[in-house]
Amino acid sequence: MNLAPGAWKYALVPLLAAPFAFIFSVTASVVALALGVGTLAFFRDPERTPPPTGVVAPADGTVSVLREEGDRVRLGTFMNVWHVHVVRAPFAGTITDVEHIPGANKPAFSKDSDRNERVHVRFETDAATNQLPTDSEATVTFIAGAFARRIHPYCEADDELDRGDRLGHIAFGSRVDVLFPPAVDIDDIAVDPGDSMTAGETVILDDGPFGEFDVLDA
Repeated sequence: MNLAPGAWKYALVPLLAAPFAFIFSVTASVVALALGVGTLAFFRDPERTPPPTGVVAPADGTVSVLREEGDRVRLGTFMNVWHVHVVRAPFAGTITDVEHIPGANKPAFSKDSDRNERVHVRFETDAATNQLPTDSEATVTFIAGAFARRIHPYCEADDELDRGDRLGHIAFGSRVDVLFPPAVDIDDIAVDPGDSMTAGETVILDDGPFGEFDVLDA
């Protein structure tokens, strides 16, 4: 099983404590072992295969936000504790900026989470390999939750990524937003609030509104 970076750092303490806890309590030992194994499972990083066409979901989870913000559309995904927390690139393109913004740590599903700690990963999208009519800027935002205090981006400015490539992960719960380019309308989005999504595989924007594009990764 592939693991996201940092998995053993979090899991090692309860795993090492489990045999010593057995001296005092079988229950404590079992709890420590379960905590260690659960932590490793939380950091699992399975392989994903993007479909041949379409902008793909950046995160496993449930659509919790779908709204217009001026001339842009925002799609937010809430990741629960059982979801994979490795975030993937929904677009093919070039990273133009990775910006960390400090903030609060409110529950990721609440309205107050808009003020939480976050990392913005900005893309210059490539129209030739995405479901977009022109090259333009889009943003993927990692949002920390009540227990998610560690955001780990894997990318930096000038990196070139294909759809489904790993962008980073958030330790222990969170939300991930996509801010689409201005050319995308809210009616173009292929998912609705409450829908379940799989990172790198669920199509969130297909070629319907823009006609036929060759969107195979270059």
